[in-house]
Amino acid sequence: MSFFPRSSAFSRVTALAALRPVHSAFAWLHGNPGKIMDWQAQLVAIPAPPFGEQVRSEWLAARFVQAGLSQVHTDAAGNVFGLLPAANLPPESTGPLVVLSAHIDTVFPAGTTLNPVLDGDRLEAPGACDNGAGVVGMLAVAHALVQAKAELSAPLIFMGNVGEEGEGDLRGVRHLYNQDALAGRIAAHIVLDGAGADSAVTQALGSRRFLVAITGPGGHSFTDAGAPNPIAALASALANLSEILLPEEPRTTLNLGTIHGGTSVNSIPESAQASIDFRSTGADQLLRLEVALHRAVEDAVEHANASAKARSRGVLSFAITKIGDRPAACLPGDSPLLDTLRAVDRHLGLRTDLRLGSTDANIPLSLGVQALSMGAGGDGGGAHTKAEWYSAKNREVGLRRVLLLTLAMIEWAAES
Repeated sequence: MSFFPRSSAFSRVTALAALRPVHSAFAWLHGNPGKIMDWQAQLVAIPAPPFGEQVRSEWLAARFVQAGLSQVHTDAAGNVFGLLPAANLPPESTGPLVVLSAHIDTVFPAGTTLNPVLDGDRLEAPGACDNGAGVVGMLAVAHALVQAKAELSAPLIFMGNVGEEGEGDLRGVRHLYNQDALAGRIAAHIVLDGAGADSAVTQALGSRRFLVAITGPGGHSFTDAGAPNPIAALASALANLSEILLPEEPRTTLNLGTIHGGTSVNSIPESAQASIDFRSTGADQLLRLEVALHRAVEDAVEHANASAKARSRGVLSFAITKIGDRPAACLPGDSPLLDTLRAVDRHLGLRTDLRLGSTDANIPLSLGVQALSMGAGGDGGGAHTKAEWYSAKNREVGLRRVLLLTLAMIEWAAES
C-alpha cells in the first residue's frame, strides 16, 4: 500500500513548481552555468584521494559559507555540513529533516596528475564527473535556494562527505548515521553522484571485502624443505573458494582480487596475503560466502599443519580481516520518495530508469530511511580513469529535477 496516492505526490510537485521562490531558484540555475562550471574546475584541481580529502573539505566549507548556509562545520570524519533551516521552526527543533549529499573523495591516489582542462561546457580531469558533478550540483542547489529566499517547512542539510570510494567503505555517511541524535531525524536522504537526469539507484548492491593473511616459519627451499608453505595453503583455499556455486538470483559474484607473498624463488615464504570481494543483492548470500571463506582458509591451514607437525617444521597461522562492508537493501516500489520522483519526472517530462548500484545510499537504505542516489545533470564518461570528462549540456534540467525532488520531500517530511 502506498504511503500517499500518486496523485497527491504530483499535486505536491505541481504546487511547489508554481511558487515564486521556486521560479526564482530555477532562474538562478539558468543564469549561472558559467559560475557552476568554474566551481567544478576549481574542485577537481584539488586532490582528494581516499583518506586525504581535507583540502577539498576546506574548499567546500568556504563555498557553503559564501552560499549563505548556516552552521557550516566539519565533523570528526571530515564530512562538511551546511544548513538551510526551516522558516517557522526554532533552531533547537528536533523534528524531521532532509539530507542532500555528495561525496567529495575520488578513487585517484595521492600524487595523481590532475591538470583539469575546461573548454566551454566540457571539463576533462580525473574526477570531473565522479564526483565533481555531484558536489557542484549540490552547491548550485544551495545557492539557488538561498538566493530565492525559499522558506522551508523542515530543515535541509547539505553534506559533502568523505569515504565513498573503494576502501573508504562509505565511512563518511556511515559516520553520519552513527550520530544518533541527528540520524534519527533524517526522513529522506538524496545522494548526488555523477551526471545524468534519467536514472536513479534505488537498489543497493551489497558487498563484503576481506584480506586473508597466512604466516609461517619460512626457510630455505632445500634445507628447510617440509616446512608449511603459506602460498601453497592460500592457493588451496582460494581454489576451493572459487569452486563455490553462485546463484543467478539474487545475483551474486565472487572475485579474487589480489595475491601477494614470498621473498625469492628459493625461499619458503613467511607470509602470503590475498584480497577477496563478494557482492550480492541478497544479504544472506554475503553471509554464506563469508562463512565459506572462513571454512576454506581454516581447512587449508589445518591440512598444511597436519603435514608440518609430522616433520616438526613449524605451523601456519592465519587472520581474516574484513576491509569492506556495504549493506544490501532496496527502496520499496511504493515508497514516498519513489512516488515523488515519478511525479517530478512527470512534471519535467522526464523518465527515470531504476538501477542497482553501490553508493552512499546503501547506508540509509539499509536503515529503512527513504533514500536514493541520482545524477546531477549533464553527461560524462571515463569514470575512474585519468581520461574522465564531464559535459554541462542539459545540466539545468538535472538540477531542476534535484531541486524539485528535494523540496517535495521536505514538504512530505514536515507533514509526516
